[in-house]
Amino acid sequence: MDLQKVISELVSKLTGNTDLIAKFTSNPLAAIKDLLGIDLDADQLAQVVKGVQSALGSDAGEALGKGILDKIKGLFTK
Repeated sequence: MDLQKVISELVSKLTGNTDLIAKFTSNPLAAIKDLLGIDLDADQLAQVVKGVQSALGSDAGEALGKGILDKIKGLFTK
């Protein structure tokens, strides 16, 4: 799977859309599945989140990082 392509598609859909950013922040796996129709494993999700956060680079990117990275950490501690 081309994660760069996934990141690019997500960034284009998330940019300027606070509702989608909120959805992505609260449940990134579900948002990716809804927006792109794909499932990602935990490692892929972590890479995509970092890429999207970096690409957005603004307060939205910081909000994504804070919310999603906490959720990803939870995947590994269970």
